[in-house]
Amino acid sequence: MTDADKDGKVKIGLPMGRLNPSLWVAVSEEADRLGFESVWLPEHLVFPVASQGSPNDGEDHPPVPANVPVFDVFTYMSFIAARTSNIRIGTYVYNIGLRHPFVAARAVTTLDVLSGGRLEFGIGSSWLKEEWDAAQLDFKSRGKRVDEALVICRKLWSESVIEHHGEHFSFAPVMFEPKPVQKPWPKIHVGGDAPAALRRAALLGDGWIPLNHTLEQMPVSIRRIDEMRAAAGRPGKTEITLALPVNEQSDLERYAAAGIHRVIACPWTSSKNALDSIKRFAEKFLDK
Repeated sequence: MTDADKDGKVKIGLPMGRLNPSLWVAVSEEADRLGFESVWLPEHLVFPVASQGSPNDGEDHPPVPANVPVFDVFTYMSFIAARTSNIRIGTYVYNIGLRHPFVAARAVTTLDVLSGGRLEFGIGSSWLKEEWDAAQLDFKSRGKRVDEALVICRKLWSESVIEHHGEHFSFAPVMFEPKPVQKPWPKIHVGGDAPAALRRAALLGDGWIPLNHTLEQMPVSIRRIDEMRAAAGRPGKTEITLALPVNEQSDLERYAAAGIHRVIACPWTSSKNALDSIKRFAEKFLDK
């Protein structure tokens, strides 16, 4: 299995959002057997019928229809965790600002414990204003809510007694047990391309998942994250995850040279050929 942290090679994950949900479990089981590093599940709370905008540059409308099947991501990931042994399971990405941090922290901890420490926690500040309107939350406040929620979650996961009095959340001392298996917490992968997302990845996250960066743009942004992280006195490196095509071994070498730690690749062209496609991909690219 490729593992950038251990041998310099790019880790390879699979995007469940580009697959019919009826195959999520079967593909995850086979990917686990074949040695893929991770699977990543999409997340939304609700899709309003009338919506505008897109997370993808150049698009004016949401990339999915409002009637697309949506599942509770932590329930589904727990089911996948119970059916697999080694593969890591990530959110791509969880809209943490739409939840109270107690709810998000409890879901993360439960899955990390049940999976034996296999959770990768991808979060985003959200792009769908109408989803926030439906939840009766101020879309303009989302960045500050996400930052505050992350601060609280990290304390809940790592401190014995937690008290917080902020702009969006306030509570007297509480205790939060159990703690996650991964210490000090499961990796937080911050999604987004805006300067605020880079700042959040550098100061509050452990990884970064850009959505609209080209490979050529990555080194400059990675350098900026590294600079902000170092200025804040945070040791280590921010893990970089990016969705990219993988057709030849040289692709992975180029991605590694650009500072990418994990590629979310999509070997299939349709859900019907997903299982066969990941087998062929594994034979070509995954170490045995």
